[in-house]
Amino acid sequence: MKALVFPGQGAQYPGMGKTLYETSDLAKTLFAQANEVLGFDIQEIMFEGTAEDLKRTSVTQPAIFIHSVVAAKVHHLIEGAQMVAGHSLGEFSALAAAGVLSFEDGLKLVSIRANAMQKACDQQESTMAAILGMEDALVEEVCASIKDEVVVPANYNTKGQLVISGSISGINQAVTLLKEKGARRALVLPVNGAFHSPLMESARVELAAGIEQASFANAQIPVYQNVTAAPHTNSVEIQENLLKQLTAPVRWTQTVIKMLEDGASSFIEVGPGKVLRGLIRKVNRKIPTSGVE
Repeated sequence: MKALVFPGQGAQYPGMGKTLYETSDLAKTLFAQANEVLGFDIQEIMFEGTAEDLKRTSVTQPAIFIHSVVAAKVHHLIEGAQMVAGHSLGEFSALAAAGVLSFEDGLKLVSIRANAMQKACDQQESTMAAILGMEDALVEEVCASIKDEVVVPANYNTKGQLVISGSISGINQAVTLLKEKGARRALVLPVNGAFHSPLMESARVELAAGIEQASFANAQIPVYQNVTAAPHTNSVEIQENLLKQLTAPVRWTQTVIKMLEDGASSFIEVGPGKVLRGLIRKVNRKIPTSGVE
């Protein structure tokens, strides 16, 4: 069974999507539609902008969504796939590919999400840290031991790689404790927000309002969602899980394991970068992986 997976924030790079645009009339149409939906020329930023231009959350998230969904549509990838999943932001791309959201509605929601997350980051001092070489259960235990601060698991990326999220003070305490307990690395990341934590509650409220205005259909094929690491096709369940995702951890390791258990025999990463292929291979080195940009 072929599985499609879609990357999240961090996969962007200058020039992303340009070859698709130059070789496909459908891509040209979708890029024009994207500029109209967003109200600015994201095509210009994606093709000609610098890495710094692309780092702005209000640009990064729509750019990755556009690149991923355009690639899936131009190459007709969904027609041969039996399951899909996306990492964090990539879940929106997966939903568009699976027919749950139209390109336009998906992009509107991604834009709302990106701006709301940026606003939440600006309102508080928070950050994230990558913890390497430690059992998930021990990382969870240390996070739970820190009182009066927000510190939670945020991204279960692969075995032995868990990203935590929270207040700056809480994250610093956790990093110190985890190093003492034997983490191979505990590294504060250069981000100014606690994504996938309770500190994103204000963004969740804004996204909820956007979801109420969007049209959701049942999925054509199962979508393995971040919150449950399980397959969903029902549009109501999908909406609920999508909303929870902002303040809950991305269970990517568990998602890949579940997809393998359910029969995934190969994975295609659709969109910019190669991050997900690397994470999947760390779960199962024998599984074939490839990419379509």
